[in-house]
Amino acid sequence: MPDQRTAAARVPAQRWGRLTLALTLLLGACATETPTQQSAPQANQPGTPAPAPAATPAVAPPPSAEETLLRSIAAQQDRLYRVSAPLIVNNADLCRSHARNLLGLTAKNRYSFSTDMAEAARRALGLGEQLQVTGVLPGGGAARSGIRPGDILVAVDDKPFPAGENAERQAGMLLSPMITGKSSLKMTISRNGANLPVTVPPTYGCAYGIELGNSDNVTAYSDGHRVLITRGMLNTLSSDDELAYVMAKEMAHNSLAHANRLKINATAGGLIDKLVRLRPDPAATSGLAGLRPMPQELDAMADKLSLYLLARAGYNVDRVIPFWERMASQYPATNQTAYTALHPATEYRLAAMKKALADIKTKMAARKPLMP
Repeated sequence: MPDQRTAAARVPAQRWGRLTLALTLLLGACATETPTQQSAPQANQPGTPAPAPAATPAVAPPPSAEETLLRSIAAQQDRLYRVSAPLIVNNADLCRSHARNLLGLTAKNRYSFSTDMAEAARRALGLGEQLQVTGVLPGGGAARSGIRPGDILVAVDDKPFPAGENAERQAGMLLSPMITGKSSLKMTISRNGANLPVTVPPTYGCAYGIELGNSDNVTAYSDGHRVLITRGMLNTLSSDDELAYVMAKEMAHNSLAHANRLKINATAGGLIDKLVRLRPDPAATSGLAGLRPMPQELDAMADKLSLYLLARAGYNVDRVIPFWERMASQYPATNQTAYTALHPATEYRLAAMKKALADIKTKMAARKPLMP
């Protein structure tokens, strides 16, 4: 984001420059010599006012490394929210036990970060004691009610939102019973210092957390409830469609309860907990990170479901197979820190995807519901 403070700070200096020039012309016009007799002005002559000192522009300090890091993470997380939104709001009936009412926003305060990053969070993201909206799900209830990133959460159904330490967890406990079974929630937000009432209709969707992993490994994880896309994966993908392909695959694993079936919930969950930290231990993602390769039958099931999730969300499914072929070639299973190492049955998966794509195209042509 451009820093407008530096540009604004130059204005006083420009005004001083114009003022100094005006004084010089005025003094020359009042001199007694004729234009042909004028001589150079003498310094420090009696009665001659000293020139005004030039103002020193107030230069804003450069952003710290922590502020730069937080701004980068915020931009990447915004992209994750934007791309995941159609998958979340259009696939509630395919998410099985994970579908529920959602407000469609995320909120944080300065205590959402470690102590050493709290001040950077205040400067870079404007976070203080109160919960502030940091992300709004496109198409969700919060977006439809007009809530924007930067709004402060003040109250819900006349109950004040928690503030200070543990505000995120306490807000979740406050909202959970309210949002179940209600057609709308009355909330108060603060924007530009003024309180505003809003009515938020919950959105029935897939209740998956979408997380950014601070690792350069090109991979993604799911633990039954969350989907994590690493920074390395995000930087490798060439389009939002490709990001949706990876997200949908991990959402499908969650919908099919594969982490629970393989008894890796705790391992995958612990890995995600480590990678959402701003500076995770690199050892956390060495090798397969304690996970074992996904069995080909389960992987193919997730691939099939992911194609339905994508088609229902409006993403282009025609490029899915070439994408996974490229990933397997560029990051082969021998690279144990990359995605294919956890999903090595490339040919088996591609065959299942081809069949699923044919079924989807047939149903779309016949205008039948896109259900696997």
